[in-house]
Amino acid sequence: MTKYISKLLRVQALLLPLLLCACVDFNDVTEALTVQVQLVAPEELTTSESLGGHDVSMALNGQTITVKSDDKGLATFQGIIPDIYNISTSWKTFQDAQRYTVSGSLNSQLLKEGQTRLTMPLNVVKDPDVIISKIASAGCKDKNNRTYMAGKYLELYNNSDEPVDVSGLYIGLLDSDNPQPYTLENLQEDYNSEYVLLKQALRIPADKPFLVQPGGTVLLTNSAIDHRDVSPLESDLRGADFEAKDVSGTYQNNPAVPALESTFSRTSGSAVMNLVQGGPCGVVIFRTDEDITTFPRTYAYGKTSGNQWLLLPVRLILDGVDYLKKFNDGVRIKTKRLYTFIDASYTNINATAGWTGEVVYRRTESHAADGHAVLIDTNNSINDFQVSTIIKPRVYDE
Repeated sequence: MTKYISKLLRVQALLLPLLLCACVDFNDVTEALTVQVQLVAPEELTTSESLGGHDVSMALNGQTITVKSDDKGLATFQGIIPDIYNISTSWKTFQDAQRYTVSGSLNSQLLKEGQTRLTMPLNVVKDPDVIISKIASAGCKDKNNRTYMAGKYLELYNNSDEPVDVSGLYIGLLDSDNPQPYTLENLQEDYNSEYVLLKQALRIPADKPFLVQPGGTVLLTNSAIDHRDVSPLESDLRGADFEAKDVSGTYQNNPAVPALESTFSRTSGSAVMNLVQGGPCGVVIFRTDEDITTFPRTYAYGKTSGNQWLLLPVRLILDGVDYLKKFNDGVRIKTKRLYTFIDASYTNINATAGWTGEVVYRRTESHAADGHAVLIDTNNSINDFQVSTIIKPRVYDE
């Protein structure tokens, strides 16, 4: 307990100067608060699973305070300065020999006098074997300072201790329009939060097995060539596992690399992965034996014509990363495309427009007995991902 009190005092000392630039007007009220967060267990969690002894974190402007929940699942924070905080918790549990992640979050939570007792509903999700581990979509500027998009790629990672066959696995790209065709509130209103919107769906061919070893990756790109002559920020992608073939000829393709199957695209005829350089372009992976061309489609909220998006049932999603755009005033959490039970938060690059070569990738949690990295997966992308301009394909340590 002593180390948590010490840590709390140190962080509170760092938070005090933030009063001078706080974004919320509290009429000069600076009295510190005691805030209690009550964890609420989901029905799926067995009664034997304790809500006590888990880290609950409160974050503000890069500073974090962490306390332990008590036996009743109550986390008490003392000396909290009024402001807007992100509050979260996450831990692993085993049920029926399967590992699950228990997590919860309260994003952009206003804390002020009279708002000091909060409830945090928890979600429990089975840990997937294969996870989304890297999104390299920022693009860069070439030697002539022109925008360059051909070197974008995605990576998937086998985070289990057994080989996994990824043949038939779908990759879905979330809508990226501004304004959003559907907000999460719209989806709740019209579809009871049972769907997310896809602008594209691609599939790893299912005609033969494609085994990925523990710690192995699946590298997906639009152009499986060496892009390093364009910019030192670019990568050699000749070793990609699959390529989204560009029938328009805009990107150079590699005939030696197998094609990703294009199964749905909001833009008619487009088979390349439409990875938006500044975001948002969240990603999900899913499996199904159903014909996804029969899945329902929708126009933008309240409209009956125009572009259509694919409605993907959330029950099929194995993993999802909400990748949001950073504006001059920061990331706007209200633009989230994924429910918190899929991704409790989001990730983003530091630039507002891209063209910086930034890559978001999962942090390493530990290493297995054979030496391969075990990547952190708490269903909370703020916690799980970090940003780099030097990380390369299939690498997870700078």
